[in-house]
Amino acid sequence: MIEFVALTLLFMVPLIYLVLAFARVQAGSFAAEAAAASSSRAAVVAGVEASEEGLSSSQALAVAGRRASAAVALAAGDFGIPEDRVALELDCEGSCLDPGTNVVSTVTVTVPLPGLPGFLAGAFPLEVEVQSHSRSPVDSVVVDS
Repeated sequence: MIEFVALTLLFMVPLIYLVLAFARVQAGSFAAEAAAASSSRAAVVAGVEASEEGLSSSQALAVAGRRASAAVALAAGDFGIPEDRVALELDCEGSCLDPGTNVVSTVTVTVPLPGLPGFLAGAFPLEVEVQSHSRSPVDSVVVDS
């Protein structure tokens, strides 16, 4: 009976740790994917709206960047990822916010592995970076007269 308990603990504890670690990394992956898709769409919509309201190109890009950052924070929060562990990079293919171009969003989420003490930093990675890209097209705007 003692052997059964000892072997069960020997095999189950690492298995449970692996399940927890994989679940946390998967949540980070889902958060990165959702944040990238949401931020690229939000940047396009906010940037085009700002341009239509008469703001300059640089002001419209600033509005788009703020809206994309808010979308990233919201998506990361949905998955329990703190904002300080998420990085957003917006880029444009062609001239930003011109019809026919694309806005590319790259989101990097840093996922800490559970239960690893800090003194192991030199021997083992204590965190995993998950990155996702999303591209949203800027559509032509047709104004009804």
